[in-house]
Amino acid sequence: MAGERTIIIEGIDPLVLYGVNNTRFDLISNHYPKLKIIARGNLVKAVGNEELINDLEAKLHAMIDFYIKFGYLSESNIKDILQDNPDSISKAEEDLADVLVYGNHGKLVKARTVNQRKLVEMYKSNDLLFAIGPAGSGKTYTAIALAVKALKNKEVKRIILTRPAVEAGERLGFLPGDMKEKLDPYLQPLYDALHDMIPPRKLEEFMEDGTVQIAPLAYMRGRTLGNAFVILDEAQNTTLSQLKMFLTRMGSNAKFIVTGDITQIDLPRKEDSGLVRAIDLLSGINDIAIIYFDTRDIIRHKLVKYIVNAFEQDDVKPTEPEKSTPANQNQIQ
Repeated sequence: MAGERTIIIEGIDPLVLYGVNNTRFDLISNHYPKLKIIARGNLVKAVGNEELINDLEAKLHAMIDFYIKFGYLSESNIKDILQDNPDSISKAEEDLADVLVYGNHGKLVKARTVNQRKLVEMYKSNDLLFAIGPAGSGKTYTAIALAVKALKNKEVKRIILTRPAVEAGERLGFLPGDMKEKLDPYLQPLYDALHDMIPPRKLEEFMEDGTVQIAPLAYMRGRTLGNAFVILDEAQNTTLSQLKMFLTRMGSNAKFIVTGDITQIDLPRKEDSGLVRAIDLLSGINDIAIIYFDTRDIIRHKLVKYIVNAFEQDDVKPTEPEKSTPANQNQIQ
């Protein structure tokens, strides 16, 4: 028996249900080839067999209920619901057990390795944490996810992300633009992580009203950082006095996370890095935790951990410069 019905979509942004460029809506339509389905805003019009329309309406409501319960809806969830997969709810509950942030485009941000999970666990009982380890191990990303979660849960009023503006082989003065344009390349990894976790418009609002602040380490001097989640990234490029200056900015109801990789020091003299010395000084103090990441935590391209291992195993010693011959000296002059 043929019929026609308009189904009202409530409790969910239609974009979440339909997907970008209607990719998710096409999944739903293709599941019901004998129905003519048209979506306009929060209205879905279905024409065809009454039983199929009833099934479609029930499935759409199941998707909305899923979203309301779990806070997200992925394409795989839609497929499970369309196919009456009874495990979809229990699987979602299992997936959500350790989710830190529901990121953009349905991305679930969670701790995925042993030491990432250790950072999350130690965060619960410590106000200052050090996360030390190689590139790609998720130190900063996990820390920022914890910060975004704390902000969303109203545990803090602002997020402050900072890095030392230390050049890897080039000077700021030679770079074009004003100070912000010169510093932004150093801060870009922090922007990238935030763009994964906070909707673009909301992030723009947060940046404008100061809820989220990203600044070089020098801008922290003289401030008291209270009711804030503060992350110092690339701390291996700070001197001991700079690190002391930063740590003593801690105000009431503040959480501090310091991340760094002691194998990637960009200071003119590597021995000037204060990170290792600071860890020695502060280890054993209550409410301070130190988590060491390693190559097992690297979750970038599979080759990255092999690259890191190769460089760690090769104790490269600088070759002595070739002595200039008189001919060379003449050429230099």
